[in-house]
Amino acid sequence: MKKIIPLLIIPLLLGCKQVPAQKTDTSKTEEKQELTGAAKYFAELEAKALSEPFRGIETEKGRESGLFPIKSTGVSTAPIQKAAESFLNNLTKVQQERTQFAIDDDEWRKWCNVDNGIYYRQGISLKEMTKIQKEVAFGLMKVSLSAKGLQLSKNIMKTDQTLKELNNGDAAYDEELYFFTLMGTPSSTEPWGWQLDGHHLVINYFVLGDQVVMSPVFMGGEPIITTSGKYNGNTLFQDEQNLGLDFMQSLPKEIQTEATLSSSKQNNDIKAEASKDNVTLNYEGVLVSKLSATQKESLVHLINQYINNMEEGHHQLKMEEIMTHWNSTYFAWVGETTSDAVFYYRIHSPVVLIEFDHQAAVGVPNSPNGPVRNHIHTVVRTPNGNDYGKDLLRQHLEKSHNH
Repeated sequence: MKKIIPLLIIPLLLGCKQVPAQKTDTSKTEEKQELTGAAKYFAELEAKALSEPFRGIETEKGRESGLFPIKSTGVSTAPIQKAAESFLNNLTKVQQERTQFAIDDDEWRKWCNVDNGIYYRQGISLKEMTKIQKEVAFGLMKVSLSAKGLQLSKNIMKTDQTLKELNNGDAAYDEELYFFTLMGTPSSTEPWGWQLDGHHLVINYFVLGDQVVMSPVFMGGEPIITTSGKYNGNTLFQDEQNLGLDFMQSLPKEIQTEATLSSSKQNNDIKAEASKDNVTLNYEGVLVSKLSATQKESLVHLINQYINNMEEGHHQLKMEEIMTHWNSTYFAWVGETTSDAVFYYRIHSPVVLIEFDHQAAVGVPNSPNGPVRNHIHTVVRTPNGNDYGKDLLRQHLEKSHNH
């Protein structure tokens, strides 16, 4: 995103805190500086969010409890633990100090989808790493994600190089300004996790024993289809876009009407991006039980486009969890349903929230006004208090204190 942001666009963007593209000192303590414009707006937005205790995404009826028990899954997290240890061991002491935080640190909640020109990130970036450090950083991603999830992450990073080219080398954009932090200490028994934070790409990955919670996950991009420069041909989110539209088009008119929150797509509609950990979001749209068997199968396939960014074992476990609450799953839509429509859709159940949104153009010069297909945001969250694995962490700490 551009450093100079029109005031009308600022309210449509989400949550951040500082100005420098990179940290220049070796301390975790942020330098105090006078913030102005977009940076000030985002700093205040994040500060307000962090002033509220975490509760998670809930409906107005409050949290549904008992959804996320601590249990053995039978899917080993040993490769993830080993890769995280290798990542830490290849950092210098100073880099470790910048990168490692307590398991319950607010660093989990300090992430944002905007560019580095208006957001300050903690941890160490790929740009600062040696060749070996980059290899082990990507190694951690490789064992934590599926092959698809890893490639998608790399392709999102490429879009920042494209934005740099399209904006005269603006330093706010860079394919290596993606920052890693670790919370806790990698362990087979104690809770820990890692975070990747950068423009259009945020992954929060919590581990407790052989349980994994990969949320919130933000994945987006602009441009969606690159037509020039170093990564000409780089393409993102076509399945998420086209399968979503195909599914909506397949519904009978009366079901489409029930699913549609608004047929007019004028703004950015996504609800649960950065600094929105405590959103009250009611179920809206059409309930799965009203769909035919074929339509249900298509919706499962659409959901899988997001969940299969996890490594295979825990991807399957998450899909099983989603299917356990299948009859409480809703699909909602904003926009038209023509072949070239821009739109927003949401899939929402007690255990998953998925959002897809065509956004207004920001980084690509000379783009039309309003939402475009060339700028997409997606979010995956775990409602009812288990984003960042916080409900599992709460239960673990309560159990530990009872001993």
